Amino acid sequence: MFKPSTLLQYVRDVASSADFYRGILGVPPVEQSPGFALFLLGDGAALGLWQRDDVLPPADAQAGAAELAMLVADPGAVQQMHHAWLALGVRILQAPVTLEFGHTFVGADPDGHRLRVYSRAEGMVARD
Repeated sequence: MFKPSTLLQYVRDVASSADFYRGILGVPPVEQSPGFALFLLGDGAALGLWQRDDVLPPADAQAGAAELAMLVADPGAVQQMHHAWLALGVRILQAPVTLEFGHTFVGADPDGHRLRVYSRAEGMVARD
C-alpha cells in the first residue's frame, strides 16, 4: 500500500511562484532550483512547483481544474486567512461563505491554480 504525499503544480515561473507560496504558507521551500521548488506541508505531505516547460511528459491540462484544499480549525481561522491573503494581494475567486461541508473561501496562485481554505461544518469528521 502507498500513501500519496506530494502534489505537483506546473508553473510558468518557479521563483515567483515560490515567493507566492512562501507568503501564503509562511514557510520557505526546503528545496529550490530554477526548475523546481518543494514545500513541506506537514504530516508527510508536500507541494512541488515544477517549471511547466520542463515537465515530462508534457502537460496539456490547464490550471484551475483541481484545488489544493487547506483545512483550518474553525470559521474564524478561515476569516483570518482570507484577510491575510487579501493583504498579500492574492486573487480571491470566492469570498468567505458557508457551504454544506463548512466555511470556506477560494484564492488563486499566479498560474490560476485554485487554493481553497476551509473549516469543517459541525458534525463533519475526517475518516481514515
